[in-house]
Amino acid sequence: MVVETTKEQIVLNQIIGQKKELRTVESDIIVNDIKPDVLNIISTSGIINIYKKEVSDGKVRIDGGINAYIIYLADDEQGSTRSLNSCMDFTQIIDIDNCREGMMAEENIVIKNFETKIINGRKINVKANLEIGANVYSNENIEIVTDINDVSNMKLLNRTQKVTSLLGTGTNKIYAKDTIAIDMADDVAEIMKVGFNIIEEEVKISYNKMLSKANAQVEIMYLTEDNRINSISSKIPVMGVVDILNINENCMCNTRNTLKNLIIKPNSAEEHSIYIEAEVELSCMAYEMKEINVIEDLYNLEMEVETNKKQISVITERQKLQEVYTMKENVRVPDLAGTVYNISAIPVINKYETMRGKIIYTGEVNVEILFNQKNTMSSRAIQLPFNYEMNSEMINEQSILEPTIIAKQTDAVVKDGNVELIISLGINLSMAMNSSLDIIKEINMGEKQNCNTYSMTIYFVKPGDTLWKIAKMFRSTVEDIAEVNEIEDINKISVGEQLYIPKGIKTRSLV
Repeated sequence: MVVETTKEQIVLNQIIGQKKELRTVESDIIVNDIKPDVLNIISTSGIINIYKKEVSDGKVRIDGGINAYIIYLADDEQGSTRSLNSCMDFTQIIDIDNCREGMMAEENIVIKNFETKIINGRKINVKANLEIGANVYSNENIEIVTDINDVSNMKLLNRTQKVTSLLGTGTNKIYAKDTIAIDMADDVAEIMKVGFNIIEEEVKISYNKMLSKANAQVEIMYLTEDNRINSISSKIPVMGVVDILNINENCMCNTRNTLKNLIIKPNSAEEHSIYIEAEVELSCMAYEMKEINVIEDLYNLEMEVETNKKQISVITERQKLQEVYTMKENVRVPDLAGTVYNISAIPVINKYETMRGKIIYTGEVNVEILFNQKNTMSSRAIQLPFNYEMNSEMINEQSILEPTIIAKQTDAVVKDGNVELIISLGINLSMAMNSSLDIIKEINMGEKQNCNTYSMTIYFVKPGDTLWKIAKMFRSTVEDIAEVNEIEDINKISVGEQLYIPKGIKTRSLV
């Protein structure tokens, strides 16, 4: 006989696969007919765009592109500095066991460096060395038996368990647009280099909606028609709403802003401005904390009971940490004799080590300094190692951790060939505590046993015994055993202790 039960539903959202690999995207770039030949490569940089991603059986496919910005020394009489802009499209497939079609995937792609070589004066080869990370999430609806209906003489061992249940997911496409004014004396000839980061995100929840407010930090270096090099920077608001049913202020949201496309182009010479348009995908996974009653064990005083159990892995707590680490380094650039045009910083986490209560990051910041050297642009690449420690009571060897890092701001003080770098790194850590839980899926009752005869048994406590185990063994109750033996704390019994075990379903009145 199947027993009628009360059940509660939760949605388990868990990482079922993680992978990080080094990949290379390669492309040949042809110099436009209106530009001079390439004599020497000065700098290559780029911005990642993610067009789409999809999960199939055992694979994650990521389609995207790299907006590449190449600065070169021209093979002309003036020895001028010029630039090329090109998009390097790519498709990357990452093999991850256990992932299936319909699951969700998150990517994290970092450009570690570029290798650029001249094939001839009109053609160059560019290799972008990438670190590609992918996390795959599964969503599983689980029903947990929390109570048993209309069955007499059933004894339950219950406990309250906190679990994090996925409330819902959603995405929205955002277009962040702005026009940035430049110096009135500047007529833009070429966009030479672009930096783009989304920073300072704030999340608010109300009325079944998640509102995200952030800023896109944009830095642009450009060449003027009269061969001067200048730079501008701006913050552009990036704001979007994701609709998720039943979301409320007590929920926790994991949000991501993914750049899908970036357009930067000069306006007409009369306007003295640059137009910027960023297409950003805002995604959100909303979680709610539930307290559920879990039946750890059960038995019946009259009948045999069979249970169908399943062990599941649940997230008991989620948390996000955001910290800023400021690096200060003095760098000697002997050839630096004039203007510093641009300083860029790309941080990379090479590895991290977890201990109880803390995580230690080891990584590097790849810095490029573009400066004037004898009326010609030159570059200096510097690799700055860093170690950083983040503390939280939730961190241990079993924690599920997802660290990310960005360069929030880069400043420099230049004096007498020395460059004092001040780099602010935004270090973000999403954490989840994982726990195994035995749940009951179904309960079946056997035949009724004759248990009306009262009896008393003497039992000596063995290692590992609890009053519950003893009561279940003899079809007694914890309450009756505690009353007969005058036990004040049912959680405290000693090995070797002699206990009187009353048996029979009417033991309380008989005793």
